[in-house]
Amino acid sequence: MQTIKFSLFLPTGDFAEARAAGEWADTHGFDAVSTNDHFFSPFGSSETPQLECFTTLTAIAAVTRRVRLMPTVAAMSFRHPPMLAKTASTLDQVSNGRLVLGLGAGWQRSEYDAHGYPYPSNLERLDQLREGIQLIKAMWTAEEPTYRGRYFSIEKAYNHPRPVQKPHPPIMVGGSGSKLLPITAAEADIANLIPPIINGKDLLKDPQAAVKFDKRDLKLRIDKLHNLIREAGREVGSVAIGGFVLVSLSRDKAAAEAALKATSSSMGYPSEEAARNSPTLLIGTPEEVKRELRSRLEELGITYYVVFPASQESRELLASEVMPAFSS
Repeated sequence: MQTIKFSLFLPTGDFAEARAAGEWADTHGFDAVSTNDHFFSPFGSSETPQLECFTTLTAIAAVTRRVRLMPTVAAMSFRHPPMLAKTASTLDQVSNGRLVLGLGAGWQRSEYDAHGYPYPSNLERLDQLREGIQLIKAMWTAEEPTYRGRYFSIEKAYNHPRPVQKPHPPIMVGGSGSKLLPITAAEADIANLIPPIINGKDLLKDPQAAVKFDKRDLKLRIDKLHNLIREAGREVGSVAIGGFVLVSLSRDKAAAEAALKATSSSMGYPSEEAARNSPTLLIGTPEEVKRELRSRLEELGITYYVVFPASQESRELLASEVMPAFSS
C-alpha cells in the first residue's frame, strides 16, 4: 500500500491551543501541522480571533522536533515576495529543514479592503502568484538572485542564510481552478485540490461549492493537472495530489451514521452516500474511513491530506486507528 501523509490543521485563534495541538501531532505520526493565512478568520466574523500564520508556525517549530510546518495556504498578496522568501528561508532554518511552503492567490475580499490591500482581478492575482513563486525560488537557489517580471523584480537580492532543504523547500499550491492548475503543474510539489472559490467563500462558508465538487469533478481536474504537468516537461509523479478534508470519526456505528446524516443535511448533499463520497469529507468508523482512503488512493491517487478534525475523538482515532494503515 502506498503511503498517505497527513497534516493536522491547527486551531487558528488561540496560541495555547495551537501549541498543544502541534506538540501532540509531533508525537502522533502526522507529517505536518498547518494553519491558514488570514487577517479575518474564515471560521467566523471579522472579529473572530485569528493568529498570524508565519509567527505561529515559527513558534510551533521551536517546540516540536519532527513535524513539518505548512501554511495552508499563504496569500501571495499579503507580503512582497522577496520578504516572503526571506521569511520562509528563516522558518526553514529555525525548523532545521521542516518547511513546506503552501501558497495561493488569496480570495477573501473583505480582509483586503479592511487592511488597504489592492484586490486585483482573479487573473492578475494568479499572474502574481506565478511570478511570486518564481522569484522566491530564485532567492532560495541562485547565487545572485535576479528576477524580472511584470509585477515583481529583484536585482542581486542576496538571501543568506538560504533554506536548509536543497534544492529548496517543497511548494504546495492551493486551489483547483482551470487558470490555477498550469501554475501548480509548472511550480508545485504538492497540489492541494480544494473546491474552486467562486463566490469569495471557501468550502466552509460555501457548502454548495463543496457539494458540486464530487469525485467525478475532482477526477477531471486531476486528469487536466496531469496533462499540464507533462506539457511542463515534468514527471506526473513529481506533484503529489492532496486535499483538505473535514474528518468525523467514531467507533460507534450509530454515532458515525448520525454525524453523516447531520453533515449531509446541513451542507445540502443530495444523499448521505454523496456526503460519504465527497472529496472534502471523511466521515464514518475508522474501518469505513480506511476503506474510503484506499479507494481515493486507487481511483484518484490522493496521497496527502490536510485534516480538520470535528472533535477530539476524531483526531485521536485518526492518529491511532487510521493513519498507521498508510504509514511507510
